[in-house]
Amino acid sequence: PPADREGYWGPPTSTLEWCEENYAVSSYIAEFWNTVSNLIFILPPIYGAIQTYKDGLEKRYLAAYLCLTAVGLGSWCFHMTLKYEMQLLDELPMIYSCCVFVYCLYECFKYKNTVNYPLLFFLITYSFVVSIVYLNLKEPVFHQVMYGTLVSIIVLRSVYIVLWVYPWLRGLGYTSLTVFLMGFFLWNVDNIFCDKLRALREKMPPVMGAVTQFHAWWHILTGLGSYLHILLSLYTRTLFLKHRPKVK
Repeated sequence: PPADREGYWGPPTSTLEWCEENYAVSSYIAEFWNTVSNLIFILPPIYGAIQTYKDGLEKRYLAAYLCLTAVGLGSWCFHMTLKYEMQLLDELPMIYSCCVFVYCLYECFKYKNTVNYPLLFFLITYSFVVSIVYLNLKEPVFHQVMYGTLVSIIVLRSVYIVLWVYPWLRGLGYTSLTVFLMGFFLWNVDNIFCDKLRALREKMPPVMGAVTQFHAWWHILTGLGSYLHILLSLYTRTLFLKHRPKVK
């Protein structure tokens, strides 16, 4: 496999490095494709946040969109620099955003102007404990398990809603889940077969080789899946409040 190059940000200090060759495209961006693919986390959620604000929807959905944008910005900084501090800026917002998603999803069937303080306290405590433990442990597997736990809770609640409450939302719900799982599958392929993928890229033109950057595809697919999930949650909420939602 080709050796990683040296670049503007110096040697990596992160506890994780991905399969993309370092500084192969630009001397200013450590992992070019893994960086620019984060635009899917940044631009659509900004649009969603603007629409949510204009439509006067509940602030928790504005927070959901902005949290997704924060994940994209943090991930951009991480993959651009491969510095440990930027890694935290990527990984910790993943936990915080999922906590916001959980709150939104479990509060879909409550009347307006109510706050579920026990759930809010639990999610804040969860975020705080995970952050403290991870900062001291510095073990990526711990973060992945804590993140996976939140995703599982979101999936189970979403499946319940589309199966038993609003079955006509199955298309949106299953599309969101399928797209996210496709991203997770490619994330694993990228990790398991990295050496073979790097060797394959040596034999391919750069543009075609970019297609094999499966961690970048993980960003694109999970970003899209997460955006669709917020739409599902928002759609469910507006249906409960007997509004006439329009997916834009």
